[in-house]
Amino acid sequence: MGNPTKLFYILGMNRLKDAQSPYLLQHAQNPVNWFPWGKEALDKSKTENKPIIVSIGYSACHWCHVMEKESFEDEATAALMNEYFVCIKIDREERPDLDNIYMDAVQAMGLQGGWPLNVFLMPDQKPFYGGTYFPNKQWKGLLQSIGEAYEQHFDQLAESAQEFGNNLQASEFDKYGLSHEVLQLSKNELADIVHKLASQFDLEWGGMNRKPKFPMPSIWSFVLDYALKSKDSPLLEKVLFTLRKIGMGGIYDHLRGGFARYSVDGEWFAPHFEKMLYDNGQLIDLYAKAFSITGDEFFKEKVVETVAWLQHEMLQEEGGFYAAQDADSEGVEGKFYTWTYEELENIAGEDLSWLSKIYNLKYQGNWEEGVNILFQTKSYEELAATEGLSKEAYIERLNRLKSNLLEVRNKRIYPGLDDKILSGWNGLMISGLVSAYLSESSAEALPLALRNGSFIFDNMFLEGQLYRSYKNGQAYTPAFLEDYAALIRACIDLYQATFDKLWLDRAKTLADTVIDQFYDEKDGFFFFNNPQAEKLIANKKELFDNVIPASNSIMARNLQDLSLFFYEDSFAEISNKMLGAIRKLIVRDPGFLCNWASLYLTSLVPKAEIAIVGKGAYEKAKILQKLLPTGVVVAASEDVTENPPLLSQKHGDKDGNALIYVCFNKACQRPVTDVAEAIKQIPDLR
Repeated sequence: MGNPTKLFYILGMNRLKDAQSPYLLQHAQNPVNWFPWGKEALDKSKTENKPIIVSIGYSACHWCHVMEKESFEDEATAALMNEYFVCIKIDREERPDLDNIYMDAVQAMGLQGGWPLNVFLMPDQKPFYGGTYFPNKQWKGLLQSIGEAYEQHFDQLAESAQEFGNNLQASEFDKYGLSHEVLQLSKNELADIVHKLASQFDLEWGGMNRKPKFPMPSIWSFVLDYALKSKDSPLLEKVLFTLRKIGMGGIYDHLRGGFARYSVDGEWFAPHFEKMLYDNGQLIDLYAKAFSITGDEFFKEKVVETVAWLQHEMLQEEGGFYAAQDADSEGVEGKFYTWTYEELENIAGEDLSWLSKIYNLKYQGNWEEGVNILFQTKSYEELAATEGLSKEAYIERLNRLKSNLLEVRNKRIYPGLDDKILSGWNGLMISGLVSAYLSESSAEALPLALRNGSFIFDNMFLEGQLYRSYKNGQAYTPAFLEDYAALIRACIDLYQATFDKLWLDRAKTLADTVIDQFYDEKDGFFFFNNPQAEKLIANKKELFDNVIPASNSIMARNLQDLSLFFYEDSFAEISNKMLGAIRKLIVRDPGFLCNWASLYLTSLVPKAEIAIVGKGAYEKAKILQKLLPTGVVVAASEDVTENPPLLSQKHGDKDGNALIYVCFNKACQRPVTDVAEAIKQIPDLR
């Protein structure tokens, strides 16, 4: 037969060839005998008594590409993998449940997590060793050692795997010492939470004082809301300072819009160039709210440009939004986005002198390999003054030149595109687009959001089942809590943008499904995976807010809002129970619990539910929502209606003109006709 690995490669028998995921398809021609996660691979491991390699990554992951080229495309390495192991490739974006399980396992081993994530399992799916990126020589040595150890020291590996398996099956409730208590909240405790966060702010460059730097929208969203509720102008300015620094940094694409995932330094200068849909949805939301609060056109610019990026580079023909853009093009990280000085000189000509001032450009390059990242460190006001121009004239001149640069850049080979549609990430983008619309930042935002919402319900919500992924006309992989939670939030937001009760009814239907299929009555939190859908070695609960807020914290906030719209006390009870259990953890270490802290804030200062009924209701609602971009739920109708229940028994004045009812703690204030008067009735922290 000759070399079986080579024959396998020539015949293209790799089982990933039928996958939808771009990440899996990237490995479809590897000489490694990859399987997707599923019964075939798991049964093969048991039948042949071979350990499993689970290798997890995603299409925009730079080091995943590196390991593929060094090891998974190498025939000698593939031969070792095929001889000793059943090899399974997983796209973490398609199967975040498996990623959560095996990331926890690697961290329980005392190792640093990250991607690519490579974990060795027994045939019963229990892990016994793992790690992230391995250079080829080290990886081959590890394969040989583990392959031999499995044959010669099986019992020891099985014992180790059993320990890690037991650790994975421990409940998060016990693991983090949570307990159910009567919900007691205080202004002083909340102030202490904010103080702990503020002590970690980077006062020179914005963001948190650490490297690498992730935008972490849930932190700034919470601090922004707290600053508004407490009328704390210095604290608000710290949030706005961070948003300015991120928006000026190399992490932001100054030509097309959109934010990269993180910067490798502490100054937002050199990004890891991949662009993720989830980051950009949350950041559109934040920048739109900053524009509503300040009227500063800088924040609006970031919204407008990022929506343009979404339309031009991330919009699928049916109305879905793609998942991500790669960091690499032509095999080089950041090549699409960076410029040599000579390239810029050819396009800008004599304008390069002032362009260099705004973006800190250098003849020898301001980054590695002699290239420049566009990196703004001075405000438009300062730069305009040095040129003797008004800010408006300066920006107009800059935009003309940016347009010329973009035209040239668009002729380059684009970064790889992860063209699957993820329902949860689309939900996060819908919420951002609604904020862009309500802030009057972007006229295109609401049509995009509505089309996207309709796309999801037409194509990814089938026979009462939400699906996580969609590609090539097919929805696949039953949705996880993240997907349900983000889509419920999107539906609530779409209702508040349109006052079409269809969206609110959809939000409630999804919430009822989540409670029925994901809720754990025992500890009062929701499983990330649906335990009824597939038997895994552990059913995990996501509690900590990270670059995406925890699915449990999103769900708790959803239930709080839905309880106000529908007068559904059971929703509020679940939300309060969750907050009561995790409260001490928020107080102790709020950095990764800020979406929970937002729930603390809207529970301590009762969230105002605002009903507007009568002629002119929608116009008043829009004015109010622009002035109050956070911290309230709004229902409106031109006609008297009982749906949603928040609007029931409310009406206009004697002439049928709109009245505004501000209600909280199950009591309504005196109805008023003036938006400014209504805003005065809303409680704050003082």
